[in-house]
Amino acid sequence: MYTVNLEALSKILFGLLPVLVFLGTLLYMESYKLVRLHLIIRVFLAGASTAVFSYFVNGYAIEALNMDFMDYTRLVSPLIEESLKGLVVVYLFRSNRIGFLVDGAILGFAVGAGFAMAENMYYLYHAADAHIAIWIVRGFGTAVMHGGVTAIFAIIAQIMTERKTRSSLFLFIPGLLVAAVLHSIFNQFPISPVLSTIATLLLIPLILVFVFQKSVKVIHQWLEIDFDANEEILEKIRTGEFIHSKAGNFLLQLRQRFDGLIAADMLCYIHLHIELAIRAKSMLMAREFGMEIEKDKEIEDKFRELHVLEKNIGKAGFLAMRPYLHMTRKDLWQLFLLEDQK
Repeated sequence: MYTVNLEALSKILFGLLPVLVFLGTLLYMESYKLVRLHLIIRVFLAGASTAVFSYFVNGYAIEALNMDFMDYTRLVSPLIEESLKGLVVVYLFRSNRIGFLVDGAILGFAVGAGFAMAENMYYLYHAADAHIAIWIVRGFGTAVMHGGVTAIFAIIAQIMTERKTRSSLFLFIPGLLVAAVLHSIFNQFPISPVLSTIATLLLIPLILVFVFQKSVKVIHQWLEIDFDANEEILEKIRTGEFIHSKAGNFLLQLRQRFDGLIAADMLCYIHLHIELAIRAKSMLMAREFGMEIEKDKEIEDKFRELHVLEKNIGKAGFLAMRPYLHMTRKDLWQLFLLEDQK
């Protein structure tokens, strides 16, 4: 009886633990702490939900296509599963939860890890008698593959959408296709399953380590350049010079199209947005040196004021204001990062 229990425990550990350890390692490696634990948990659960949904979608699709099961898992299911996981990643981008390659990679991996966890729990329940080698392959190979290809999808999506304020869905197609192809290649098992698992464990970490190293440099450069630029604009607003700048002239022109109060709210919004952006960058700079800045009530009050101004300005006002002021998705992301600070 003891041997049976030990074997069952081994299967559970091999099937479920590796992908969680991998995700935890990614969080530990990320020095700027761009992703908070509560967001990781929500994204992980969303990924698990896509696994449940894909079970029904795949069941319907294989019956409708009348395909051989092995052909289906190699050619069709990778596209369906990566599309469903990809929807979670697209939401994260569209809601400004992702700003750099590194947090895109972590959140993408979390989505895939949640999917893999739900899938392996299903197989543990229905195929508990499978040989321990199957669970080693599923835990170290299939599960890490699910997390890795979704992370790669998010990395490519970040590259495609980095300079955009609102990302077209077409920009996510290249990353989706790459993820689906890599998933399909893994399912082909052109070499033995064990060697495929080893290849996954070598390639996925190499890609993510490269992304982490690249992101550290990019974040550091962005902090230095944008911090100085934000300080300069804020000083111009305080001294009254801003109204004579191109952006200031643009706001004067908007008075002819919008109510004067709305134009005034736009200037207040820019002022407040820049103050909060500087605070967000200061927080990241502190984290670069291993320190943490506490979120105070003043910041919470400023966010409440910012949201009131957003309602006053309205969608039409933002459509007119954003292109000229060059507000990229990264500008919006840094505010989410600051507001999400616990």
